[in-house]
Amino acid sequence: MLRTPEQVRAELRSKGVSITQWAVSNGYSPNLVFEVLSGRRNPTMGQTHRIAVSLGLKAGEIVTDPKRALA
Repeated sequence: MLRTPEQVRAELRSKGVSITQWAVSNGYSPNLVFEVLSGRRNPTMGQTHRIAVSLGLKAGEIVTDPKRALA
């Protein structure tokens, strides 16, 4: 089930994890995570896509090797 940015923030708060902590522990730039959550970045490709999928904001797959994306 997809979540809204508000739901993501509330879940992290309920677990006592800051957005910055989540970002760093998942290998993402905290600033980029904040931009995705605020809607300033459109998560269509690359790292913004991976962030949105990881947070449950959008459906999709995280492909680590773009050459194999259509395989």
